[in-house]
Amino acid sequence: MNRELRKSFPADSEVIEGVLKGSEETLNQLYKAYFPMVLQFILSNTGDDDDAKDIYQETIIVLYNKIKSGNFQLSSKLKTFIYSVARRLWLKKLSQKSRSSNNIKDFEDILPVEDDLESYEEKDRQFKKIETALSQIGEPCKTILEDFYMQSKSMQDICEKFGYTNADNAKNQKYKCLQRLKKLFFQS
Repeated sequence: MNRELRKSFPADSEVIEGVLKGSEETLNQLYKAYFPMVLQFILSNTGDDDDAKDIYQETIIVLYNKIKSGNFQLSSKLKTFIYSVARRLWLKKLSQKSRSSNNIKDFEDILPVEDDLESYEEKDRQFKKIETALSQIGEPCKTILEDFYMQSKSMQDICEKFGYTNADNAKNQKYKCLQRLKKLFFQS
């Protein structure tokens, strides 16, 4: 994730404090920081932009009410909490839609059980480990792997960028870099 973008996300404690103080700026930051995640989830699971906006609004209301109740304790990252609440609200909405069509099994297939809160937290931890390993791998490996896996560049493009004699040599270098990344990942 882009470091500048991450810096613009409010810290979890800042969000809780901002909500308690009634800060509109905090709510705006919260929207900018986490709405894209909810939008992506809803769009990936038979929803549209309007559904995502509705679910996100309901999610923020749940968060707001929990914080304002005075006994809110965050047992995970705020991002994980928001994802979990949005997911549960969306499943509930899909379930209500399916009651009229009696096709709840269809929605269970779309949203597998594995996407629960623990799974999301574990994926978040794994992404952080990969990000750390990638930052330690050094050049040119970091750029080669990012170009291939994140930018979807061809081996021919990578070959030309780094001056390898042919795409097979670039492919061998990518393989070596991937092995180094795996080693760093499993050491951390």
